[in-house]
This record gives sequence, C-alpha cells and structure tokens, in this order.
Amino acid sequence: MKITTLTEYTPETANRIRELLIQLSRSGKDRGEIPKEWFDELIASPFHDMLLAIDDDGKIQGIATVSVIMGPIVRKNSYLEDFVTDKAVRGKGVGSLLWEAILQWSMAHGCKELNFTSGQGREEAWKFYQGRGAEIYETNFFRKTI
Repeated sequence: MKITTLTEYTPETANRIRELLIQLSRSGKDRGEIPKEWFDELIASPFHDMLLAIDDDGKIQGIATVSVIMGPIVRKNSYLEDFVTDKAVRGKGVGSLLWEAILQWSMAHGCKELNFTSGQGREEAWKFYQGRGAEIYETNFFRKTI
C-alpha cells in the first residue's frame, strides 16, 4: 500500500472516488458524477489535496481530502474532509497509513492543528480518531446553503 497525492484526473479515478464516497455517505446514496472541474481545481490548488491509498494492484482503497484553513485567530490549521477507506480493507491498517499521511501533509503546510467533524453514529470512527490522540472539541457545527 502506498499513499500518494491526486495529480491528474481520469474517469476511472473519478469513478473509484465516487464509489468510496458512497460508502462514506450515511444514506449510501450516489450523488452523481463528480465534475472534472472539481478535480481540476483541487489539483491546481496549493491549499487543498486529495490523498490516495493505493494497493499493489493500483486500486484506490482509501481517500482523504485535506485543506489549509487560515484566520487571524486560528492562524493556519488543516481541515480534513472526506476520509474513507473501502469496507473491504477496514481494520487492515489503510486508515492508519492515511492518517499519518494527513498529519505529515498538515505539518508540511505549516499547520498547527488538524480539525474535522465526525457525526453521530460514527462511533467506530470516533474510536479510530481518539486512539490516535484526537480530542472531541465541544462546539456546534452550522451549515448554510448558498
């Protein structure tokens, strides 16, 4: 298993990422094709990356989207979005490899903290995060569609 950064768009890669995101979704719903433009913007940005866990056969077994967030109070932190491993490889160390890559990415970008959310009903994920030193930060998370 190797961890790499997404550097180019292919329809096959986009489809595999879509399959993994369906597994991450609470509803298991397919939200449809991810536009090529999204991949192009992600790849071109110095502030965002998608990390890929790729097995020896070249199949993507996990993904993590990481971004730099900045503000006068937080200074420079990283934010984790879309962290998932294929159900078939869970418990086999793929998530741990990705986690370490996320931390290395964050440090390489000068970030001091990693922030992320994990919703209710994700107790296994909570155990994973807490087992790696992450702490639950009491807050309310808001979302506004624009």
